[in-house]
Amino acid sequence: MKTAIVYYSLNGNTEFAANKIAENIGADLIPVRPVKAYPDKGFAKLFWGGKSVVMGEKPKLQPYSFNAENYDLIIFGSPVWANTIAPPLRTFIQENLISLKGKTFAFISCFTAAGGDKALIKLKGYLGVDAVAAELYLVDPKDKPDPANEQKISEFCEKLKSLG
Repeated sequence: MKTAIVYYSLNGNTEFAANKIAENIGADLIPVRPVKAYPDKGFAKLFWGGKSVVMGEKPKLQPYSFNAENYDLIIFGSPVWANTIAPPLRTFIQENLISLKGKTFAFISCFTAAGGDKALIKLKGYLGVDAVAAELYLVDPKDKPDPANEQKISEFCEKLKSLG
């Protein structure tokens, strides 16, 4: 099963998880980055990220290479911002929604406190699907190394491998 991991990462936690999973299952990595980067520290990080979510912004993205026809499974990876996915991922979905129809999806969510389950509900709404094939919730896997996260990543990868 040909797989793409489409992700946005502000502080590197989602990128860390995406890299580990791609290495394990042989997936292509497709990072999405806004043209104008979000602040990544302090109050500015919380203010601008929160504002972007609350206002429903879909920031313009840097060029990326993606053709949905090449993939059977699309894994979306995002930090949780105000109980939803990060706006750059929302932009990607909007730009590719028609070509994503009929694909199988999975979800990686990285967060500090909570909200991964609520972010998944939002993701499914944006994609227009009732379910995803697999979901993974991690507490800051790069910043707070934990054997439990490694186990969760391994189990997620095994579940994905069983799909194909």
